[in-house]
Amino acid sequence: MNLRSKNRVEPMFSMASMTDLIFLLLVFFMLTSSFVTPSGLPVNLPTSVQSKIEVQKVSVTVTRDLQYYVNDKKVSRSMLEAELKSRLTPGTGSVVLHIDKDVPWEHGIYVADIATRLEAKVIVATKPK
Repeated sequence: MNLRSKNRVEPMFSMASMTDLIFLLLVFFMLTSSFVTPSGLPVNLPTSVQSKIEVQKVSVTVTRDLQYYVNDKKVSRSMLEAELKSRLTPGTGSVVLHIDKDVPWEHGIYVADIATRLEAKVIVATKPK
């Protein structure tokens, strides 16, 4: 008398669904991490209590030695307005100011004035405390 079952359960576990899940998580984290684009120039930013992450449209950096950069491209102070005008669409753009904390704020006001004349939103980048 044969009492063994004819339907045998395989002891092997299929990892196909697990690899699909890991791949989807990897793609999700890769896509969401690219939304925050830090400035590539070394600038010592001032600190603030509140800090909000903002998707950058145009980044303007003023270094300690008063060099101006628009999205990591060095521009002169006289060509700054023309460069911003070519990169911004009126009314919908935003300019993120990365200004070294040792730079006098008259340089930041100069860039903010150009941005507001071009109808762009001005955001000052800071480090959280």
